[in-house]
Amino acid sequence: MLRDSLWIIILLLLVVNTLGAIITVFSQKRDIATIWAWLLVLIMLPVVGFAIFFFVGSRISDKRIFRLRTQEQRGLEQIADNQRQQLEAIEQLLPIPDSAAELANLFLRTDEAVLTRGNAIQIYTNGADKFTAMFDDIRQATHHIHLEYFTIYDDKIGNQLVDLLTQKAREGVEVRVIFDQFGSHGQHHDMYKRLRDAGGVVAPFLMRSFQLLTVRFNFRNHRKIAIIDGQIGYIGGFNVGDQYLGKFKKFGHWRDTHIRIEGDAVLSLESRFLMDWNATAEDNELLVDTADYFPEIKQLPGRSMVQIVSSGPDNDLKQIKQGFMRMFASARSEITIQTPYFIPDAAVLETLEIAVMSGVRVRLMIPNKPDHPFVYRATQYYAQELLAIGAEVYRYDGGFLHSKVVIIDHEIGTVGSANMDIRSFSLNFEANAFAYDPEFASQLEALFEQDILDSTKLTIEDFENQSFWMNFIQKFSRLFSPIL
Repeated sequence: MLRDSLWIIILLLLVVNTLGAIITVFSQKRDIATIWAWLLVLIMLPVVGFAIFFFVGSRISDKRIFRLRTQEQRGLEQIADNQRQQLEAIEQLLPIPDSAAELANLFLRTDEAVLTRGNAIQIYTNGADKFTAMFDDIRQATHHIHLEYFTIYDDKIGNQLVDLLTQKAREGVEVRVIFDQFGSHGQHHDMYKRLRDAGGVVAPFLMRSFQLLTVRFNFRNHRKIAIIDGQIGYIGGFNVGDQYLGKFKKFGHWRDTHIRIEGDAVLSLESRFLMDWNATAEDNELLVDTADYFPEIKQLPGRSMVQIVSSGPDNDLKQIKQGFMRMFASARSEITIQTPYFIPDAAVLETLEIAVMSGVRVRLMIPNKPDHPFVYRATQYYAQELLAIGAEVYRYDGGFLHSKVVIIDHEIGTVGSANMDIRSFSLNFEANAFAYDPEFASQLEALFEQDILDSTKLTIEDFENQSFWMNFIQKFSRLFSPIL
């Protein structure tokens, strides 16, 4: 009798758990793959699954979404004035290629991303070089320094940065910093105290303190941008921390890609920062008078045409993902991808498959080691899928590959924070620079070719010879790909 009662209780709990899972998952709009992934978690892990969902699966509050969406694009008028003044010279020197026109128009329509011309771009693949250049630029700042990073660790390089910012704040330079509380492993009050005491303002993205009822670990500000005096901008894959200097034995050499920009594209980065700042800051810290942040650029610093494109869970258009798909669909000869995480959704994977089967050479480079086990195993699964239809897949063995680069047809290249995965497409706040410049694309391709020398070209046999357990883990990890 007792046993029968126990089974009835267990059965009732399972029914209640299943009904609760269905109601919870369907309470907000989600794509089909994400729905099935969360149902799997909630049903397989009764009670525990709901705790995971609370912290990871819930959407950002409507209030936060409203505050993000109502931030107007700032600086567009100054950028337009700059472009109009330089239009005749720009048209003669820098005509936009036909292959780029549709992509540029897509970003203009979906993200109000202005196509800026005459930019100068410098590429960095080594953390020491990137931080040396950025610190030198910060030392020269006279008006403002705006930083927005997913990760700023309380370690040696993190404190060097804060010390430098504190010095500039004492000199009267405006210093504002946005960081992601999850990515930075906390708020680091002690590290930022001296900067705040000097007049700098520091804020965790969309959250001023740890709030248990509102924190959402799944929605992260993954952007990595810096703007100095509205004249110089940085965007790419490097966070701020000692591991990005290759000082962690676990990862070894850290291979990443970051770019330094001079030109009107910097004003687009400034616009992105100001929107994120005003969505994050307290009402008495909002930046209203922004004229000083968008200086007139009278001379063309370089030859690159650049659009700064951002995306995030505050917008259902998934602008960066759409850009990737448009690039893949328009490619005529070659697609080159570097990414630490390759977990495409069905649409992106199918677009790449069509490109391969249409005769386009597709090359993918992934890391040789995980920083997130399930994510890495899912990456291996999808890399095998692409390899099976004729793409080239390389495993970088020279350290940890964190570079986020896409190049097509030796003409268009993009560098930024967005990985080739569902998290970057839908869950993270991301920012990428898309450059329509054959010279820039060639520089990125040369770096890829150099990386091949430190890589292993994978074959189908490499995957077929894996253990049963490894194959199982890869396939199992793939089931959770929509929420990784």
